[in-house]
Amino acid sequence: MATKHHEMQRLIRLYKDETSKKEVNMHDVAQFAVDKGWPLPRPIAALDRLAKEFSQAAREEVRHDRKTGKPYRANHAFTEGHGTRQMTLWVDIDEAPRKPMLKSLVQRREQMVGDGLQLTLDALHWNNINPSEDPINLPLDLTDDVQWRMNAPDDEQKAG
Repeated sequence: MATKHHEMQRLIRLYKDETSKKEVNMHDVAQFAVDKGWPLPRPIAALDRLAKEFSQAAREEVRHDRKTGKPYRANHAFTEGHGTRQMTLWVDIDEAPRKPMLKSLVQRREQMVGDGLQLTLDALHWNNINPSEDPINLPLDLTDDVQWRMNAPDDEQKAG
């Protein structure tokens, strides 16, 4: 049985087939789906929307270290619970006990590992189906990149 996301993926493919577009804007795909009878989702509840806005505001708060002058994220999220009973909690880095701060940083690192794995699999696939092209090889050791940005002028740090 096809899941909702499988059906959405099928509609994306149909949109691309009917329009011959290779690069797509998902707003255009959504309008195409609605035109084909796809139901619009229920609007998000006002309290849920406000909570998302507070999360975004927390995520964006940046402070500067008094000793180094370097920017750091003030608020850090981590998930608690399992399955459908999972929730996201936030801590202020300047007030956080070690345990939740460690949990937040480990979870963010795990996201990076997952991104690195998927990037590698995607590049391997592209290289396999395009043997006549120069292969795309992206190193995952980001140590030098991080050090370069740590030592870049302030304007370049903000851009990254």
